[in-house]
Amino acid sequence: MNNQRYTLPAIALHWGQAVLVVWLLWLGWMMTDLPKGAERSAAYGLHKSLGLLALLLVVIRLIWRRRNPAPPAISCGWEAKLATATHHALYVFLIMAPLAGYLASSFTPYAIKFFGFELPKACWPDESLNGVFKQLHVAFVWSGAGLIALHVAGALKHAIKRDGTLLRMLPGGLFKN
Repeated sequence: MNNQRYTLPAIALHWGQAVLVVWLLWLGWMMTDLPKGAERSAAYGLHKSLGLLALLLVVIRLIWRRRNPAPPAISCGWEAKLATATHHALYVFLIMAPLAGYLASSFTPYAIKFFGFELPKACWPDESLNGVFKQLHVAFVWSGAGLIALHVAGALKHAIKRDGTLLRMLPGGLFKN
C-alpha cells in the first residue's frame, strides 16, 4: 500500500473546490425556480461570483499540481486509467463550466460583477450567442455532476477496500489505517 499523502495545500484546494462546486450546483438548481425580482437577481449574482471564484481556484490548483505532482496512484490497470480520465475530465469541467457561464453573461447587456466589483466583458450583447453559451454551461454542469458522482463512487470503493487511497486526500492525520 502506498501511504504517500497529498500536500496540505493540495488537500485544502481539493476540498475547498469541492465545497464550492457543491454550493454552485445547489444554487444553480435552486435559483432557476425563483420568481423574477431581487432575490433571484441576488442568487444569480452570487452564483456568477462563486463561479468565477471556482475558475480562479482551479487555475491555482493546476499551477500547484504542475509544481507539486500527485503521489503515485495505488490502483493499476483499467481502474487507474479510469481514475486518470475522470480527473482530467473533472478539470475540463471545472474550467469550461465557469468559462461558458462567463461568456454567456458577456453576451448580455448587464454588467458582470465579482462580489460587487465590475469586471470587463469579453463580448457584446447578443441574445443568440448568450443562448449558445448558456446551453454549453448547462451541458458542462450536467456532465460535471456525472463526473462528480463517478469520482465519489470511486472514493467510496477505495474506502470500502481500505486501500489507503482515500486517506491520502483527507485533511490532517484524523483518519489513519
